[in-house]
Amino acid sequence: MGDKIPTKNIASPEVEPNSAEMFTGDQAIKSRDKIQVRAITGQFTKFRKMGGWLLFVVFFGTSWLNWNGHQAVLWDIPNRQFNIFSITLWPQDLMLLSMLLVICAFGLFAITMFAGRIWCGYTCPQTVWTFIFMWIEKQVEGDRNARIKLDKQPFSPKKLALRLTKHALWLAFALATAITFIGYFTPIRQLVIDIFTFNAGNTAYFWLGFFTLMTYLNAGWLREQVCIYMCPYARFQAVMFDKDTLIVSYDEERGENRGPRKKSADPKELGLGDCVDCSLCVQVCPVGIDIRDGLQYECIACAKCIEACDSVMDKVGYDRGLISYTSEHQLKGNEWKLLRPRFIGYIVALIVMFSALMYNLFTLIPVDLEVDRGRGANLFRENFKGDIENSYNIRIMNKSQHAETYILSASGFEDLIIIGDTKIHLQSGEISQVPVSVVVPAQNLASRSEPIYFNVVADSDETITAESESRFMGPRHRR
Repeated sequence: MGDKIPTKNIASPEVEPNSAEMFTGDQAIKSRDKIQVRAITGQFTKFRKMGGWLLFVVFFGTSWLNWNGHQAVLWDIPNRQFNIFSITLWPQDLMLLSMLLVICAFGLFAITMFAGRIWCGYTCPQTVWTFIFMWIEKQVEGDRNARIKLDKQPFSPKKLALRLTKHALWLAFALATAITFIGYFTPIRQLVIDIFTFNAGNTAYFWLGFFTLMTYLNAGWLREQVCIYMCPYARFQAVMFDKDTLIVSYDEERGENRGPRKKSADPKELGLGDCVDCSLCVQVCPVGIDIRDGLQYECIACAKCIEACDSVMDKVGYDRGLISYTSEHQLKGNEWKLLRPRFIGYIVALIVMFSALMYNLFTLIPVDLEVDRGRGANLFRENFKGDIENSYNIRIMNKSQHAETYILSASGFEDLIIIGDTKIHLQSGEISQVPVSVVVPAQNLASRSEPIYFNVVADSDETITAESESRFMGPRHRR
């Protein structure tokens, strides 16, 4: 085995100044050649299909789910509320969304350290949608050889019909994707009716056209270009690699020298390795690289080349694994280590952050209480009985998903009296400003300023409660 996973610098050493090539750093970006991917089957293809179907079910299905009489997941931006099943988040709860993004980031770091860019190859929406578009293309225009032949044919009514059919299906799928995506931001059932009855409004039609076009271009036309040049993950993924990261790699020592041979021939007598140079690994690659040239950042770890190579090895009677998921340590003949300090650190961080998120979600209080002292020239008033009176503005917000009645109370002093409305009925998401006055006997004040506590309790559930502290002001000297 070689000392390291073989890599190849694919930048052109010489480029004509007037050529169609451009430079980004030390990498030459050549004009794109269309990649016609050959279909392949195998165990990894089954895993990719499972990941794709899971993503499809979650994406297309969740938006149509109802939960307690409302859409299960709805990011209602105009009303500044985000419904996630039985939980409603408000702008003041955005810290929880930030925690979720951090968890996703650390999850991606852990996955990358474990098996490289495997997320891209199995469950990334760009990859899944591209594979769907490629499947549509295969159903309409035929397999790889038929598509290559069709590309070379002169324009004809048959070719036009095939191309129109393909692009119509692409656009239809892109439209379904756009409707579903917008349906997470506006009620999808009404959205579908409004779209097809032309009552959706200019804003909805703009975003519908935008997301349809982007899906059509990214999955149908750009395809691997998004993964190679537009996705930042391709550029920084190597920072998270270590010598035990599993990546798709070609066993150069076993495979070289390459060359065709008869099945009955002894490759050693011919001075050949196990690679028969069939180029099938290149034909099935969705990003158009040759994995035999070494590790390249374009590789999305989809394992199509592994399945292609294993199928050839089976036919010629050689052992599988000429191309496989392996690590630098394994290439050196060492044992692969799953648990290493940085990987354990990622897992521990994920467990801690996920536990914190779950705790905050399940202890989220669906009512918000704020108290402001009443504005006026006097900090307090003395009534005709000699008692001290303070004014407050009580702000109550119903953060639950249903109407609720709240009971307002205050504590901190003996014989305290609240003057004002102490029973407040609020619809879901409604905010109410309630002015109240609090009267305390002067003899119960120990100092000029003392804490007072306001509390609201849901009439239907005493466990739903919120408290806020303020100050009660009195005269300088105790009476």
